[in-house]
Amino acid sequence: MPRYPRKFIETSFIHIMTQGINRSYIFKKEEDIKYYIKILYELREEYNIKIIAYCIMNNHAHILVQVKDINELSKYMQRINTKYGRYYNKKYNRVGFVFRNRYKAEGIYGDKHLYNCINYIYNNPVKAGICKKASEYPYSNYKKIKGVIEADYVFLEPEEEKEINYKNEIAHFYKSNDINDENELKKLIKILRNKYNISFRKMSNDLNINREKIRKLYKE
Repeated sequence: MPRYPRKFIETSFIHIMTQGINRSYIFKKEEDIKYYIKILYELREEYNIKIIAYCIMNNHAHILVQVKDINELSKYMQRINTKYGRYYNKKYNRVGFVFRNRYKAEGIYGDKHLYNCINYIYNNPVKAGICKKASEYPYSNYKKIKGVIEADYVFLEPEEEKEINYKNEIAHFYKSNDINDENELKKLIKILRNKYNISFRKMSNDLNINREKIRKLYKE
């Protein structure tokens, strides 16, 4: 069973990529892909796994899942790949490993990262030149993503993302409000404190406002 990085504890969304050994085709026919998808769903409840997105290509698969216990993911993927490996070897009269290593897993942190991951998964066959639109590919659970994601597929650590969102709140405030409007300032302070857990000292430095005044407005 693989050991996951400590930071995986901070997210319940995991992007999995599993690949055929030597990058060979392990999903040769439509029935192979359908069998793999079938066992994905058959075993999910046993391990309390929620499947968000998947795309099965000929030599690899992308799966985005939501998990409550990261250790259950190892058992889930081991069962899936072992079961499929037996099916594949028996069907094609071969022996040995079917999958390259076990699988790769990456934690997803933040909404932007999540949406970009979904977009990335669904557009795999488009990038491979198999189809022109993600909706045309039959071996994914494609669903329309609302909104346009212009950013590249990015990885944001939780603290980095919090800092970006926190600064965006301040920038939006300055763009839309007068710093002397205490009612709006009070709203901003409460958002920064309650949503982002920003200290009064940091707010004082970033807003250039006396710390005691910030504290007073927060308590009102």
